[in-house]
Amino acid sequence: MPTVRYFAGARAAAGGIRSEQIPAETLTELVASLTDRHGERLAVVLKAASFLVDGLTCHNPESALPPDATVDVLPPFAGG
Repeated sequence: MPTVRYFAGARAAAGGIRSEQIPAETLTELVASLTDRHGERLAVVLKAASFLVDGLTCHNPESALPPDATVDVLPPFAGG
């Protein structure tokens, strides 16, 4: 089961938790499960977020997630 780690605004939108395990076979399925679990506030963040799967940017949300993957949710960061 993939482990999701939240950073910055994503952590706040998920109720302050740092990580959790969510059953999902693709990133699309994972995002749907996270939205169901945490609601619209996190859904808004997820629409703009970047995702790292085991440290690599995920460009295809339909690719299979390894069962033991670590998925980092990175919202857009302010600053320059």
